[in-house]
Amino acid sequence: MSVELLPGQPVDGDEPVFREPWEAQAFAMTVALHEQGLFTWTEWADALATTIAAAQAAGDPDLGDTYYRHWLVALEGLIASTGAGTDVELDRHRAAWERAAARTPHGRPIELIAADFPA
Repeated sequence: MSVELLPGQPVDGDEPVFREPWEAQAFAMTVALHEQGLFTWTEWADALATTIAAAQAAGDPDLGDTYYRHWLVALEGLIASTGAGTDVELDRHRAAWERAAARTPHGRPIELIAADFPA
């Protein structure tokens, strides 16, 4: 699958590069949601650019190490703005992920279980 690269996106040749597995997962989720029609690639690029500009205005030195953190913030914003998910749902999943990560030994895949989502 060929995806148009965005300004500042780390690459190796023509392919995107990811420093951590979660970066690749965030990238894949974005592509999948775009392909499902949740947002256009132009809407995505605008959301990411706005997020990066806001971070830079707040003092992000733009060294490339925060690129996918901005990516994730932009994705969460688009999910909320399209109504595909609420801030409450995103917070619930974020907390579940943190619980799962805390119990997972270093180097092991993080797996969410029902207990990560308390009622």
